[in-house]
Amino acid sequence: MKSTVPSLFRRWLPLLMSPVFFASCTHIPELGAMMDHGGTRGRKIVVDLSEQRAWLYHRGEMVATSPVSTGREGKTTPSGQFRVIQKDRDHRSSLYGDYVRDGKVVVKNIDVRKAPRPAGCRFLGAPMPYFLRFSDACGLHAGHLPGYPASSGCVRLPQRQAKRFYDAVQVGTPVMVKR
Repeated sequence: MKSTVPSLFRRWLPLLMSPVFFASCTHIPELGAMMDHGGTRGRKIVVDLSEQRAWLYHRGEMVATSPVSTGREGKTTPSGQFRVIQKDRDHRSSLYGDYVRDGKVVVKNIDVRKAPRPAGCRFLGAPMPYFLRFSDACGLHAGHLPGYPASSGCVRLPQRQAKRFYDAVQVGTPVMVKR
């Protein structure tokens, strides 16, 4: 008599694994495969400030979604129609960061416009990986997401999603930020 365990396992495994798959899913479908079929044309990024969410569309179809953290009160993220005007994989802030001396942080989390530089120190801008600038001072990039608007105007995404959005678009891609 032949064992039926392997055939039962094969039959039920997809059903058992589907909740795990969908629970961890933050994108639809993998963007890597799409890059081979049509490049980055027809893409658009939409950010909803009230929902604290971003979506990436390809030819009108949503292909990725992500939670975000946008500008806090007094430092709001601008709303309107924009385009990606700069891509910088290893961007650093020119306003916010730390003063360092000999590789050690002397003054942490400063705004260079408000905090004088201590003697012998240099400014090291806060890292903003996978930066997609869409206005003079704002862009989408990887960063901390506390679950509410907390940035100085930029749109922060989880590292993995920031890379996906970065890899999926080019300079000129439309960015719509709505309230």
